[in-house]
Amino acid sequence: MKNKEIEEKEVRTIKTESRIEEREDGKYLIGHAAVFNVEAVINTRYGSFRELVEPGAFREAIAQDDIRALFNHNEDIVLGRNRSGTLKIWEDETGLAYEVNLPETQGAKDLKISVGRGDVSQGSFSFNARGEGREVWERSKSGGLDLRRIINAKLMDIGPVTFPAYEKTDVAVRSHQEWRKQIDDPEEKSAFELVVEPDSLMSLRRHFLNRRL
Repeated sequence: MKNKEIEEKEVRTIKTESRIEEREDGKYLIGHAAVFNVEAVINTRYGSFRELVEPGAFREAIAQDDIRALFNHNEDIVLGRNRSGTLKIWEDETGLAYEVNLPETQGAKDLKISVGRGDVSQGSFSFNARGEGREVWERSKSGGLDLRRIINAKLMDIGPVTFPAYEKTDVAVRSHQEWRKQIDDPEEKSAFELVVEPDSLMSLRRHFLNRRL
């Protein structure tokens, strides 16, 4: 992974139902790494905001990105990889689903036992959502926390985790601060403001479509 990608990486964790399935060609770990349309409150030392992953947010990543399945985001415990065919990722009604054909390594064998016992029951993904067309910030009309919508995420890795990892939020914090500066400072208002506070998400998507055309 490039140094720039590491710097821009964020991590999120969800409670999920993972299971082990035995097939003729091996043992498979099946679960979800992310869920759609569920607001989560992200707390940082600079404040808090709400975050929501939109359906379709991983469609481009699934088609293009080189993604690994890792245990606890540990690069030394590789469970599978989409480009090798040992990891399959897709979007369903719940969110980002995956299944990985577990290797015959000691780490994978131990994980199989832990998942079967219910000791490991959470999923996680690392991603980047900075840049035009990847994230949208919205101010709460009721005076509550601002909302960040993830609409197009680049995926680095997915997989099961023992504990919720410390959620890397530095990238989101910078994005939030930049957006609030543009919204709150009249001299810095720009076309970006029209994007982040649309009357509806549909108008936002039309905006990006027109920009691409």
